[in-house]
Amino acid sequence: MRLVTNNTFSPFFFNNPSTMAGFGGGHCFPYPLFAVITILAVVHSIIASIASLQLLRIHLRSLQQGWTRQKVFHLLIGSSNWGYSIYLALILLAACKELTYWSHSCGFIFMALPKVLFFAAFLLLLSFWVDLCHQPDDDDDYEGSFSEEPLLGKTSNELILLNRDRHRKCFPIRFSRIGYRQKIVTMVLLLLLITIMAFAVIIWIGLGKNPIDSEVVARVYLDISAIGMLFLGGALACYGILLCLKMSKVRAEKPSSEMGKVAGLTIVSVLCITSSSCVELLTDIPMMFHWHQQRTMNDVCASLLLILYFFVGM
Repeated sequence: MRLVTNNTFSPFFFNNPSTMAGFGGGHCFPYPLFAVITILAVVHSIIASIASLQLLRIHLRSLQQGWTRQKVFHLLIGSSNWGYSIYLALILLAACKELTYWSHSCGFIFMALPKVLFFAAFLLLLSFWVDLCHQPDDDDDYEGSFSEEPLLGKTSNELILLNRDRHRKCFPIRFSRIGYRQKIVTMVLLLLLITIMAFAVIIWIGLGKNPIDSEVVARVYLDISAIGMLFLGGALACYGILLCLKMSKVRAEKPSSEMGKVAGLTIVSVLCITSSSCVELLTDIPMMFHWHQQRTMNDVCASLLLILYFFVGM
């Protein structure tokens, strides 16, 4: 059961209608929530900037390799954090300006897109771990790292065509040479984007005189999203453990150091995904875009849940 009722608990909005006057009358949100949302927006901007700079550094260092999974991973993480930063900033603006259209389809899209990019990033990481777990047990298994693993699967015939493709700069990525599991990640990402647009259209239709409840539609999407993230977290945990067990059988210094990185990344990923999914399933914290529904709640509790969802969980 969600920790929310029609009149008592909500992770968003105003303690009294007078706070809707705008910045001139204080803040559109209670002061603790306003401060937390502002700080979270800044934090996500910093993380996005770090990911973007790291992507640029890696790309300049390995121009010959093209797009690797590490580069795409940093691109997705950076884009996701930029999306959350913009979303949090727009929440404050929309609430204080009383932008009704924002609180429906528009706000839903800005809320859902960063989570989809976050999901795609860790799905890409999972695809890399699956590849490592299904390759032969040799001492050379782990000579390649996540940074060196190409996004494109190159065969002997494809290497012959590589020189020819160097002159084709208009569209450098040839989808016919993308690895099988990376194709799956791409298809899942496209499917999720189509699903977001479908739900946004249904939410928009629900604004008219019909039986569709836009808020219920958004909650259904969030529940499905949270369940999908939990499955991803479980898969990351399973393959992280399998990969660590496989590395432990290899007698080399590099696999030993890489095993610690995999174990740490597995723990952090599972904790992040689990915490954000629990908040998504049990509260309405992700529904902050639905600002026009004025409800009251404990500001301290809301602030802690916001930090748990938008910082610890992302």
